[in-house]
Amino acid sequence: MKAVLFVGHGSPLDKGNEETIQFINNIKNKINVPIIETCFLEFAAPNIASGIEICVEKGATSVALVPIMFLPAGHSKIHIPHAIDEAKEKYPLVHFTYGRPIGIHEEVVRILEERVTAVWEQEEEHTDTALLILGRGSSDPDTNSEVYKLSRLVSERLNQQTTEVSFIGVTTPTVEEGVERCLRLGMRKIILVPCLFFSGVLMDRVEEKMDAFRKNYPDNEFASTDPVGFHPRLERVLLERTEEALAGSASLNCDLCQYRQFAMEHMDGLDHHHHHEHSHG
Repeated sequence: MKAVLFVGHGSPLDKGNEETIQFINNIKNKINVPIIETCFLEFAAPNIASGIEICVEKGATSVALVPIMFLPAGHSKIHIPHAIDEAKEKYPLVHFTYGRPIGIHEEVVRILEERVTAVWEQEEEHTDTALLILGRGSSDPDTNSEVYKLSRLVSERLNQQTTEVSFIGVTTPTVEEGVERCLRLGMRKIILVPCLFFSGVLMDRVEEKMDAFRKNYPDNEFASTDPVGFHPRLERVLLERTEEALAGSASLNCDLCQYRQFAMEHMDGLDHHHHHEHSHG
């Protein structure tokens, strides 16, 4: 019997976790699998091990894990595959497959385009407006580079010449550094575009930064788009990732990934009770 186990990041704020669960509930009837469950990496229950246990107890002989995460990073490259490795040892008769994160996808670019145009004044030419794309920030350079790629795709879609990138935590440039760069380029209006799925700690932090920018730069205009949110377009991408995971055709190969093998050997411990330099949203 097949099962799909969606893996959300988890947030210290209940609202973010509830949004994740509601999003999965909305697409369950579009997945032709008898067992569909949701778990979280941290901050919320059940965790991955418990989520797998629930699937097995319901009779699953094959479990496809699908990460509800924006970009491939340490969580999707290391922590979830490690949990799968442990599950394979615990349940040797159960078959496990693993899907890809959302990643760079045409539908994601379209969502961000919609988010930006919703706060643009249509009559403006936007020559003195900058877009500042906000990534979560990661210790994995590959993940951060994906934010730059996404920024370029959005810029070309909107024909927006001044588009900069910054990160909310962990790495640089910071949001403050991104804003200062836009101001030095002569921009009057700056639109912050958070690449986040849901409401949570990081979106609260973005709002706090917006208040500070308006206070510190009273002659400039600042706006922020809504987060990506659990948009119908995102639903289509997640269903695509689910089909890949069920078919075992996801191209992210974590069993043989040298990056993961090296990281596992050098991490202090893989029990996922880590504390990053930023709060998760």
